[in-house]
Amino acid sequence: MSGSVQVTQKQQQLLQLHQQLEEKQHFESSYYLSTRSSVSKQAFSSHKTSSHRRKVSVKTAKGQEVVKLSPLPKRAKRTYLAMDKDKEVIGYVIPVFRANHDVVRGLMEAQEEDVAEEGINYVAMRNLFVREARESVDVKVEKKTRTKHVRESAERLQFDRTEWSEFRKKMHPDRLTHPPEFIVKPRGQTAWEGNTVRLHCTVAGWPKPRIAWYKNNVLIDAKAHPEKYTAESIYNMHSLEIKNCDFLDTAQYYVSALNVKGEASSAATVVVKKGPFDPKPHGFCPEHGVTFETSIIDKFEVAFGREGETLSLGCTVIIYPTVKKYQPDVVWYRNSTPLKPSKWVHTHWSGERATLTLTHLNKEDEGMYTLRVNTKSGFDTYSAYVFVRDADVEVEGVPVAPLDVRCHDANKDYVVVTWKQPAVEGSSPILGYYIDRWCEVGNHHWAQCNDAPVKYARFPVTGLVEGRSYVFRVRAFNKAGVSRPSRVSEPVVAMDPSDRAPGPLAPWTGVIKFTEEEPTVGVVPGEPADVVVTEATKSYVVLAWKPPEQRGHEGVMYYIEKCIQGTDTWQRVNSGMPVKSPRFAVFDLAEGKSYNFRVRCCNSAGVGEPSVPTGEIIVGDKLDLPSAPGSPVATRNTDTSVVVTWAASKDVKHLVGYYIETSVVGTDVWMPCNNKPVKQTRFVCHGLTTGSNYVFRVKAVNAAGYSQNSSNSDAVVVLAAISVPASPTNVTLLEAVKDYMVLGWTAPTNNGGADIRGYFVDYRTVKGSVYGKWHEMNEKAENLKENVFYQFQVRAMNMAGVSNPSVPSVGFECKEWTITIPGPPVGLHVLEVRDTSVVVLWEPPVFDGRSPVNGYYLDIKEASAGEAGWKAVHEKTNKKKFMKVTGLAAGTSYVFRVRAQNLVGVGNPSANVGPILAQTRPGTKDIYVDVDDNGVISMVFECSEMKEGSHFVWSKNYQEITDTSRLTIVTEGGKSRAIFNSLSLEDLGTFSCMVTNTDGVSSSYTLTEEALLRLLDLSHEHKFPVIPFKNEMAMELLEKGRVRFWAQLENFTSACQVEYVFNDVIIEQGKKYTMKFDKTTGLVELFMDSLEVNDEGTFTFNLVDGKAKGTTSLVLIGDEFRELQRKSEFERAEWVRKQGPHFVEYLGFTVTSACDVLLKCKVKKKKNLKTEIIWSKDCIEIAEDDEGAEKIEKKDSELTFNIGKISKQDAGIYEVFLRDERGKDKSAFNLTEAGEVLFVDFIKNTVVAVFLAANSSCDIQIHSTEHGIILSSNVTYYDENLRVGWLHKDAKIAASERVKSGVTGEQLWLKINEPTEKDKGKYTMDIFDGKDGVKRVLDLSGKAWEEAFEEFQRLNLAQSPPECTLVFPPQSLNLTGNVWGEPTPEVWWVKNDKELVSDERYKLKFEHGKFASITIAAVTTADSGKYALMVKNKYGKEAGEFTVSDAKQKKEEEPEPDKTKEKKRKIPYMGPLKSNRTTITNQASKISGSSQTSVSKLHNCPMAFLSRPSLTQAKIQIPLAISSLNISK
Repeated sequence: MSGSVQVTQKQQQLLQLHQQLEEKQHFESSYYLSTRSSVSKQAFSSHKTSSHRRKVSVKTAKGQEVVKLSPLPKRAKRTYLAMDKDKEVIGYVIPVFRANHDVVRGLMEAQEEDVAEEGINYVAMRNLFVREARESVDVKVEKKTRTKHVRESAERLQFDRTEWSEFRKKMHPDRLTHPPEFIVKPRGQTAWEGNTVRLHCTVAGWPKPRIAWYKNNVLIDAKAHPEKYTAESIYNMHSLEIKNCDFLDTAQYYVSALNVKGEASSAATVVVKKGPFDPKPHGFCPEHGVTFETSIIDKFEVAFGREGETLSLGCTVIIYPTVKKYQPDVVWYRNSTPLKPSKWVHTHWSGERATLTLTHLNKEDEGMYTLRVNTKSGFDTYSAYVFVRDADVEVEGVPVAPLDVRCHDANKDYVVVTWKQPAVEGSSPILGYYIDRWCEVGNHHWAQCNDAPVKYARFPVTGLVEGRSYVFRVRAFNKAGVSRPSRVSEPVVAMDPSDRAPGPLAPWTGVIKFTEEEPTVGVVPGEPADVVVTEATKSYVVLAWKPPEQRGHEGVMYYIEKCIQGTDTWQRVNSGMPVKSPRFAVFDLAEGKSYNFRVRCCNSAGVGEPSVPTGEIIVGDKLDLPSAPGSPVATRNTDTSVVVTWAASKDVKHLVGYYIETSVVGTDVWMPCNNKPVKQTRFVCHGLTTGSNYVFRVKAVNAAGYSQNSSNSDAVVVLAAISVPASPTNVTLLEAVKDYMVLGWTAPTNNGGADIRGYFVDYRTVKGSVYGKWHEMNEKAENLKENVFYQFQVRAMNMAGVSNPSVPSVGFECKEWTITIPGPPVGLHVLEVRDTSVVVLWEPPVFDGRSPVNGYYLDIKEASAGEAGWKAVHEKTNKKKFMKVTGLAAGTSYVFRVRAQNLVGVGNPSANVGPILAQTRPGTKDIYVDVDDNGVISMVFECSEMKEGSHFVWSKNYQEITDTSRLTIVTEGGKSRAIFNSLSLEDLGTFSCMVTNTDGVSSSYTLTEEALLRLLDLSHEHKFPVIPFKNEMAMELLEKGRVRFWAQLENFTSACQVEYVFNDVIIEQGKKYTMKFDKTTGLVELFMDSLEVNDEGTFTFNLVDGKAKGTTSLVLIGDEFRELQRKSEFERAEWVRKQGPHFVEYLGFTVTSACDVLLKCKVKKKKNLKTEIIWSKDCIEIAEDDEGAEKIEKKDSELTFNIGKISKQDAGIYEVFLRDERGKDKSAFNLTEAGEVLFVDFIKNTVVAVFLAANSSCDIQIHSTEHGIILSSNVTYYDENLRVGWLHKDAKIAASERVKSGVTGEQLWLKINEPTEKDKGKYTMDIFDGKDGVKRVLDLSGKAWEEAFEEFQRLNLAQSPPECTLVFPPQSLNLTGNVWGEPTPEVWWVKNDKELVSDERYKLKFEHGKFASITIAAVTTADSGKYALMVKNKYGKEAGEFTVSDAKQKKEEEPEPDKTKEKKRKIPYMGPLKSNRTTITNQASKISGSSQTSVSKLHNCPMAFLSRPSLTQAKIQIPLAISSLNISK
């Protein structure tokens, strides 16, 4: 046995036990060593270090060579080294102190307890290690040479010293403990609703970390919700189970690992999608004690929008029962992704209606939108697709904008920008794309990132400023130009991930303890691993690698090197600045060449060794274009949509999706069905035209570009898919005999898209409540038993199959009818259902009774009413078989029935039809009448709900039209036109049109005689159209005497032509005539330089615009032509005159405030030319040294000559001459004998007088009288041409009986009778002075108003009533008045408002046009009353009033007056009696005590001047208009 080693059975058993312990410790340990080892069968990662133990090769008894380790030292009989099956040392086994923990709330204890716990753990672990290390495996060695034994012992002792040194170092507490580390991180998952999701992770760390799970940063308490969550921790494996997932479980889940050395967390996203199953059934909610039921109504349908528009989607949600303060959770999704509010997306929930608003649509917004309503009992959803069409391109042929711009792998060196190609390439293929960037700081414009367009839909953008935020957009480019830019990307920061703020961690609260680590400063990093090329195009190559294992605690950076294949020269790519992120894009490579790449790490200690080269990389596009998809198959879906399916592209990499295009058969125009690529191989194309024939094709797209188009699908007509028809309704009995019955029913409302081929009739017997079996029969129920009751049901059949049976009829008894009244009408149906009306139609009954049917009655009731709710629609019988019912309530359902009548009576009612909802369906159109350009009159009806087998049926008075002599029917697609062959009175009536195989689409039009005449007139206008004129021909005189004839058209086309005619002769463009026709404004013009004698006549514009014609003319003859010719010549001369120095304003005059007359004119001359100006009077030049030269002034372009105070010496002709090298001009003013009278009189009496009068007015004065308040202003110089206006509070005062204005002498006054508070305020007197006017203002308020009003009240009370009291016995009475007016006024007298006539009692006289008198002979009490002298001419009317009464009667009523005092009347102040024109003095008759008064002229108004005596018996109130009155007895 020499030279061999024998292992005993005991040793074998110990070895097996040792291996079992190692396996057990392997599952219960964590490893934290510097290098990685292989993974065990349980897929746990571990670390290993290379063993330094010596391997010994020995042979067994059988001669087999085995490898054994050298013996262990005696002091460590058994090491705690982890060994594999080959006894290779793979690491140290570190037992873990295991302790139970429930929840993370008790995660950390006080600091002292942690220290104590760690100490206990360490002591227990150390004792365990020492105890087990002293055990050893007995190995019996037989017969070794001494030399060999000594050598092995020395080697073993040397190894033991090294091994135990390393072991003690590893067993140091600071080396054993380390923070948590995720060996296996939880992975994000996507699951269907109702499934279970499990998240797993493996965590290493010492002491053993404690685990907590979070959902959106909210701690998950699994014990509190065991029905939803289960959290497990077995060894170092941790899991979270989420049961029965729904949409609410879509969230970010975090797992947090915590121990005294630190904390680590990892996140995973769980997305729960709606599965291919029915919504979750609504269950009982124990929280509220009810089961919530959700109904979604008023749903949004498939929607179409255009880029840049705003689109709103909405649904009405009803939650039953209603619970106070409970609201459901309303969530909107796009393509199963929840939508979050942003500037592009706005959501609103009003409590009843959910609304989603998409502002400024982009193609990224296209997709399937879902409204999900979550309640405590379950959820309901509704979905519809939204299509976003491209906006109109600015240049024809350019591509549309790309979409879905995103940023990836952002770091401080570059950002990878990706996008999706658009659906429409334009008139030529897309050649490439331009990428633009916009920095959010320090920049206000877009910068283009690439000079040459890139073909790939992926591009790394470099040249960014570190730390700044950028957004990107993309534009497509083809031969026609550049597209509009895409929607901008989300902002991205140019910063390395390591430099950014850490992402969201799971929240925790506790104490973290750190222990010092061994310093690693000065360690040169190792080489990176796994350097690979992730992207390679002909423009760039993107490299990626893994950081080195040995890198210390400081960060590392990287240098990238390249080498051209076939050379040994390595060139550093980023020699200027190393990169921090383990990704880099290499540009400026030669296309087609091969390169090798490698990476070096560097830090403050130096540059490490290079990585393993990537191998040969050929610069070029690695990604191939996708292959063409399989042939699409199109199948019918709805009236406006088609389902397209196809086979996926084969061997395609990085597929973005598919675009589907469609074309109408017979055209070569392809339109996109989707503007956002879809990945599935089935798509519903909406928005198609009903009845049209389409073909489809599909193309795939990836980052490299588009595939070839697939082959075209077979043509498909857009119609609803054929289905079985609806059930027939209203099975009724039409006739009954002994052994058979005749049945009738209403056809199905929907034939399923195919013609009804027939019906199946079933019957069964009914005996009380016992029903027999159903049997099939024909429409005529034969071989029946008399006096037996039967029930019937009917089924319809088309090419798709047989419908469901109708509702069984009531039991019909089989017995012969003997009734005399008619049977029930049949075939009731409705058409033209609107909000307030409906048309009911029916067919006559099969059985008329004993006499023919002579009329019908239509009954109606609301659907909710009982049998008592029936009421007749009309009173008299209706002989027609239709009736239009009006006055319905919108939104109410109604039921109708019809009864027939004959001579015997009214029969039984028909089967009910309804309920019919009175509501106009969306999209309903009515028949409209059209008159085309040829005058053809037709009726048009359009239907958007056409199906296969649907056709238009035209009727007149609801009888189908079969005679085509009056109408010609033309139908194209969904439009039908009924053309009148020759419209006449024979066509009066109601025309209707219905569409078969639809839900009652119909309309009607009633042609009346009035409408017929209007249509005939309109037809004539269209046959012989006339071009309308906005402005008929007119004439205008222009500069230089040119004449312009013009007219303007209102409606015309670009083909309109104009013919210019003069006296029936067409004139052409030439020297004399200039023509112009502006088709943008419709302006037609004809210009002539001058008018000659032979130009007298008629000018005409003849216009032709297709069929339309128009004519407009202007006649210039006789005096009108000569006047125009004279003006033309004058304008021509004026233009010639103005070419040289000339007068802008001719010589005229003005009057200054000092009453000086000033001659003035304005001239125009050139500044650089010297113009000679000469003044002259009576052809004598006024030289500079003459006496009048100082009166001449020149200021800018104005010349003046100050005459001063004008006199006859200033008479003469004044002239001004202008002269320079361009020409001359003159102006004259005539002040000679011929013009003296007119000029001087005008100056004196008009201008000067008015100006002086206005400016000489004083401030407004206030005077109070017994009648009111007078405002007045005196003028020093008064003239009758002076115009005065009064304003109150800046509003013009209108003349009335209460407020009057006028002039007395040189006084301007305003009289306010019976003033009130409303008369307070600012008063303005506006006097026109020939220039700007003069204003005098008075504020009649405050103290001024109070004093004036008090004085008025005082005077008003002191004034006696206007009466004259006479004493009898009888005597005569004479009244005389002075009258003035121009023209001479009319005069008459009145008593008690009745005109007096001159007779024996009353003698009336009017002498010399001035004196009016009345004499009453033998005055009696009958003469008492109110008398008045009335005067009137065309300027006005005045009256002088007085009263005559009995003195005795007066004394009885009043106390005796004081005769010693004479009551004196206060005459209102009228101003000084001054007049520079006329003063009139009137003297009364000489009687005792008479008085006289003088007044001035009061314009030309008629005046009655009355003077009063001083008789105490008479009291006379004299009006202001009275001058004098003589009363004698």
